[in-house]
Amino acid sequence: MGDSAGDVKTDLKFHGPIDGNVLAAMALARFGVDRMFGVVGIPVTSLATRAVSLGIRFIAFHNEQSAGYAASAYGYLTGRPGVLLTVSGPGCVHGLAGVSNAMANAWPLVMISGSCDQRDFGRGDFQELDQIEAVKPFSKFSVKATDISEIPNCVARVLNSAVSGRPGGCYFDLPSDVLHQTVTETEAERLLAAAEEFSHREVIHRVPNSQIEEAISLLKRAERPLIVFGKGAAIARAEGPLKKLVESTGIPFLPTPMGKGLLPDTHQLAATAARSLAIGKCDVALVVGARLNWLLHFGEPPKWSKDVKFILVDICKEEVEMRKPHLGLIGDAKQILESINKEIKDDPFCLGKSHPWVEAISQKARDNVAKMEVQLARDVVPFNFMTPMRIIRDAITALGSPAPILVSEGANTMDVGRSVLVQTEPRTRLDAGTWGTMGVGLGYCIAAAVASPDRLVVAVEGDSGFGFSAMEVETLVRYQLPVIVIVFNNGGVYGGDRRTPQEITGPYKHDPAPTSFVPSANYHKMIEAFGGKGYYVETPEELKSALSESFSARSPAVINVKIDPYAGAESGRLQHKN
Repeated sequence: MGDSAGDVKTDLKFHGPIDGNVLAAMALARFGVDRMFGVVGIPVTSLATRAVSLGIRFIAFHNEQSAGYAASAYGYLTGRPGVLLTVSGPGCVHGLAGVSNAMANAWPLVMISGSCDQRDFGRGDFQELDQIEAVKPFSKFSVKATDISEIPNCVARVLNSAVSGRPGGCYFDLPSDVLHQTVTETEAERLLAAAEEFSHREVIHRVPNSQIEEAISLLKRAERPLIVFGKGAAIARAEGPLKKLVESTGIPFLPTPMGKGLLPDTHQLAATAARSLAIGKCDVALVVGARLNWLLHFGEPPKWSKDVKFILVDICKEEVEMRKPHLGLIGDAKQILESINKEIKDDPFCLGKSHPWVEAISQKARDNVAKMEVQLARDVVPFNFMTPMRIIRDAITALGSPAPILVSEGANTMDVGRSVLVQTEPRTRLDAGTWGTMGVGLGYCIAAAVASPDRLVVAVEGDSGFGFSAMEVETLVRYQLPVIVIVFNNGGVYGGDRRTPQEITGPYKHDPAPTSFVPSANYHKMIEAFGGKGYYVETPEELKSALSESFSARSPAVINVKIDPYAGAESGRLQHKN
């Protein structure tokens, strides 16, 4: 099915009294919402139906967890709040997975949940829960409409809060009695008009020019400068000024896993394949839209030099103050990079290809890539992780532009894929992210297909990661989304039963290992049950054929790739060995 933005019918007229469902839908449409994700039921089914009649596309899921992950990824890919709709009580609790994921990744999301009748709260009403209190630890802002007249203002505030400052997850509570209250058409329009003043983003303050000059001075004086960027730069749409800065100064760059693609992985100044050298030896690091958390080893020795000077660019003042960089530039990443470029233009500098630092990074990257290519060149059957990953890489590369959006989830599958699969365009990689969240795969796929209908979506999933949300393959088929799900099937978490003989003991020693699944599971048959296309592959030729056919068809498909169960290893954190 096609998917085009900007078709919200905000002028659709409802005659007679306007109830809370209609008013909420009108407010969402009026303030720019064009897509919603969720699971309907009492008391929000009418809200979803009314939203659809106003031109908002509603993508219905099988569980709120996957719908929440979809809404969070949609917020990242579009820069506008992804909206999640759930029922009350357990529906709200399930949706917290999406809200917390949005908070961890700093993506804009709004969860809207129905709740029990206010008069019956505390008496054991159907699905009763103090949802405002339940969401507080996981959200940046929450609000409850206690009367229908509050709905438009609440919608405007919650949408605005999701994108203001550092983006994050927000919550809007709609009691069932409020949804059934009514106002006149005239009163509805008055309430909507009054709420519009809250529907605009805050103005981001400009960084003082003295700080811009100090940042440039640090980069100029550095012997081994490095530019690091992450998904904060991606959501700020900072790729243009970032490219200009890198290419005008000749400074090597290092993306975080989801920063990949803002500049192509194939760029001559990319330091991804020389990561250990780059972060271990740099003396000044300009970090743009990336937090100095576990993904960047907290910016501390031994991974980083004890003398490195960080210039930290972040939208969040508290983040900068917590990290205590040498220099903090607080504001929008794109604006700050544009200011740096403007200042450099008057007094340019460039390291040049023959600069010792650039040469060292380039040589190390070439050496590490060459070593990896030796491993990738061999066709290993039964499959290890490298052989199918190379075949997938080559098939994706052959598609050209627009590049597919890659969804990567799993332990070994994600780790190997991060090194092998190449990103050449912005916001075309979605993975477990800051929280290392498993179960995001199918939700992210659906969000990507809805947000970027011109792109193919390719998911490379471990069988464990796939299992969290596998039922959503029915959703792919129902909406005919161009998503190809590739499952690396090695029989379990990390590869099935890895126990030593000494560990196989006790009264339940004949049970399957905690890490093992049914061997050689026919995951591809799941999508066939709903009318999609399934493939089972064991050889390079079979995989190449399945990829070629499914990529050309651009229809929902699952490719079940049989992997040697002993090919993987336990992986708890992202391991960077180059």
